[in-house]
Amino acid sequence: MLKEHKEFYTIDTENDWRPIPGYPDGVTEKLLTGHLDEVNNEGTRSRLLRFDPGAFTTVPFRHDYWEEVFLVSGDLTVGGKTFNPMTYACRPPDVDHGPFKSDQGCILFEIHYFNPLSKDN
Repeated sequence: MLKEHKEFYTIDTENDWRPIPGYPDGVTEKLLTGHLDEVNNEGTRSRLLRFDPGAFTTVPFRHDYWEEVFLVSGDLTVGGKTFNPMTYACRPPDVDHGPFKSDQGCILFEIHYFNPLSKDN
């Protein structure tokens, strides 16, 4: 099973955020369900990504998996354009995106997965 069965429950958005290797200080994650194996290009995960106020990245990102992103709260500037809550992005593998910054701080809901139709997965 790629993801656990979880019914509705309250998510603590104040505590237990963890740093992400390769991300700058002030950008943390909270895994909700699943596991993404970037070495073997398999799996799926759902997570919250949090930018503290003033946090930013300096270079674009590129990865081998699909990414869906929903801006839950705060502001997020992507490549010079600022977005507010209730905005969404869906990115296929191998697409440059970013850099990112958040003036107020923000929380994003992200779903990551490798192409389920690929023969290699």
